[in-house]
Amino acid sequence: MPMSPSADIQMMRAIVALETDPARAAELAGLVLAEHPGHTEAQLLLATACTKLNDPGKALGILKALSPMLPASAFLALEMGRALLAVGHVAEARAALVQAVQLDAGLADAWRALAALYFADGQTVMGDRAYASYMALIADPVELGDASVALAENRLATAQALFEARLKLVPTDTVALRYLADISSRQGNYPAAERQLRECLKEAPGDARARFELAQLLHTIHQHEAALVELERLLAADPTNTTYIHLKAQTLRVFGSNEAAIEVTRCALIDHPTSEMLWLLMGHTLRAQGDQQAAIDAYRKVLTLRPESGAAYWSLANLKMFRFGEAEIKQMGDLLASAQLRQADTVHIEFALGKAFEDQGKYATSFSHYERGNRTQRSTLVYDPDVMSSDVARDREFFTQDFFDQRQGWGIDRADPIFIVGLPRSGSTLLEQILSSHSQIEGTRELPDLAAAGYEIIVSPTTGAYPESLSALDSSVFAACAARYLERTSIHRPLGKPRFVDKNLFNFGHVGIIHLMFPNAAIIDARRHPLGGGFSCYKQLFAKGMGFSYDQADMGRFYADYVALMDHYDQVLPGRIHRVHYEHLVADPESEVRRLLAYCQLPFEAGCLQFYNTRRVVTTISSEQVRQPIYSESVDRWREYEAWLEPLRRALGPLVERYPHGS
Repeated sequence: MPMSPSADIQMMRAIVALETDPARAAELAGLVLAEHPGHTEAQLLLATACTKLNDPGKALGILKALSPMLPASAFLALEMGRALLAVGHVAEARAALVQAVQLDAGLADAWRALAALYFADGQTVMGDRAYASYMALIADPVELGDASVALAENRLATAQALFEARLKLVPTDTVALRYLADISSRQGNYPAAERQLRECLKEAPGDARARFELAQLLHTIHQHEAALVELERLLAADPTNTTYIHLKAQTLRVFGSNEAAIEVTRCALIDHPTSEMLWLLMGHTLRAQGDQQAAIDAYRKVLTLRPESGAAYWSLANLKMFRFGEAEIKQMGDLLASAQLRQADTVHIEFALGKAFEDQGKYATSFSHYERGNRTQRSTLVYDPDVMSSDVARDREFFTQDFFDQRQGWGIDRADPIFIVGLPRSGSTLLEQILSSHSQIEGTRELPDLAAAGYEIIVSPTTGAYPESLSALDSSVFAACAARYLERTSIHRPLGKPRFVDKNLFNFGHVGIIHLMFPNAAIIDARRHPLGGGFSCYKQLFAKGMGFSYDQADMGRFYADYVALMDHYDQVLPGRIHRVHYEHLVADPESEVRRLLAYCQLPFEAGCLQFYNTRRVVTTISSEQVRQPIYSESVDRWREYEAWLEPLRRALGPLVERYPHGS
């Protein structure tokens, strides 16, 4: 028998009231049942309202009576699960919720309730899988529409304000939290991004997207062990997800477990033999291990899978000893002419062709490709050179000779670390390989641990503006940071040698901190001719960061700021930093190595001159060169391009003429 118009209206009103006013919804459902006692929808709605009103016993009575009439109702099973859980019958509640999703896999609320039950019972994998099903069924809140559009258009300030306004109204909105973390990460505010993602996961532990973004963030800030923990949880619930596998292998590789990274990638390729992403990673990992031919084979495999893969072409070009054939050069040119490439492929191929024509001595053509690649890449980046200039100016004003004189003897007297600082493409990897060939020195990789160990004095928002905040700290803080640094880096020293190399070049911005933590540690500044080093960066497509390197003026200004900071430390800490000019090292290796080892207070060893025989994983872009004897062919290669480097020369100013005198 159909409902009367009045009962139909009451039912619609009850449905609307259910979420915000369950008491009113129950009252309206009662009115419908008074007129139509057997109405199943009204009974089901009344049961739902009773559970919301903390009367699950009454709800269960209604639901059990309804069950024979609605044996295939997923919604009834959902409400049965909720009511059973409310009276403490957990096992029965879980069975009811499982029945609900079996009857209707598209019932999002049932998946979310089931995930919560699994989490409460410690069944993390089952909970993550259930929550993943829930996430796949829901859309972002409509209230976030404007904020999402602003974020997509890279209007970060607007998007941030809108997401923050949403969180004031709904503090548990995990979508808003996740998007805010994305904004924080884009702005380089990694502590805030991590905090926001962890808040999101506290509210929704099964949110795989937030967990993966946390793993990516931890990988970015070099907290590799913590990133692997998050990835293992993700893979437990979704073991064949190539995105998770890729990040795990990447993390293992930079963490130093190169063989483990190869094995993870190889196993994944068995199940995903056509994955461009995995084959590229395999090539990178094999290259780091020194197996150049296998790396080439992996990159060529990518080109059979997707012939327009710019990343594969650039990876081949980035094998510095590799040379393209004419057919490959033509193929890349044809791809650019097709005008149908993704922007990323275009950038990669422009750089690859720049290298190909450079190898052929066609420098004008080569530079035209480098220039187009750089111009396109720069257009995708947010980089403000004023930030670097401002930071350097503040450091030069703050770190005075008087400041250091008042803090003599701070930190700890250990001399374990040998810090190599400077700019990319300045011979730092060669220096690292030479030092790592000494019997008392262990080679590591570009370690992130200085900033991580000194978090409270470098980047912590609780200590005020850096570097001025250092004035309020005492010697114990720096000693504790130094001890923490040695503890963190111990995992990279499996051979247990007394000294080790930390080649994180941008630690040049932390020389003051290094001195206060380790007054006896070696600090080596790898320096190269500003036009040579600058152009070498300009023709290099870096994996990430290095926003200054894609514009000659930006590059010159960054170099000038770096030199200004090093000049300052030479004045306030005379003799503290040992400088190695790349050109001198290439011209007279033995003299430079003897000077270097004497500075490090180590005896000369002839093995340091046969550094190319030292077998170790090298993850930087110079991995091929340091496995060969020193050669001088590339030292002055930049001079072939000098006619096109006027913007760089202007930005460098007097630094070109003064090199290396007075440096």
